[in-house]
Amino acid sequence: MGNKKALSKIFSHGNRAHREDLCDEHPYGDAGQIAAFVLFLIVWISDSFIFHFSTMLSNDIPVFIRWVLAALSFLPAGYIAFTVHGIIFHEHRDPPCVINTGAFSIVRHPLYLAALLLYIGLLFTTLSIVSFVLFLGIFIFYDVIATFEEKKLEEKFGDEYIRYKEKTPKWLPRFKRSK
Repeated sequence: MGNKKALSKIFSHGNRAHREDLCDEHPYGDAGQIAAFVLFLIVWISDSFIFHFSTMLSNDIPVFIRWVLAALSFLPAGYIAFTVHGIIFHEHRDPPCVINTGAFSIVRHPLYLAALLLYIGLLFTTLSIVSFVLFLGIFIFYDVIATFEEKKLEEKFGDEYIRYKEKTPKWLPRFKRSK
């Protein structure tokens, strides 16, 4: 019975329930992200450590370089995920408004970007081509759910969100220069 409650909390947006300052998510967003990650891990582990079907590039690039690149992906992913999670779920905005501070000031979907950086870090470790192809599909899925959520945010916040979209990129962070 306890497992059902835990799963119910995950799939029913436990942290977001009854929060007027947060917007709707794609109905398959959470479940899709979990399924995509599990599928990715199965493919990545199978190719990288068992079958070695498409990891031939790892023979040409030293493990030290691959691990440095992975760390350069994992570290910002962890930092972004930790800070953004705090902004979204522990800061209440009354009245509700567009979040445009912290990582949200440089990219519109920082939590999704953090997840994608985690995938990229894993890809760097073994350079699995099959996993990279799967990653491209996962990126498309993230783009679909992000686009859905942007439409909901436009409905909820109107011009405020449209102005935010105009000055903040969707995926590739743009750092503002201080004058």
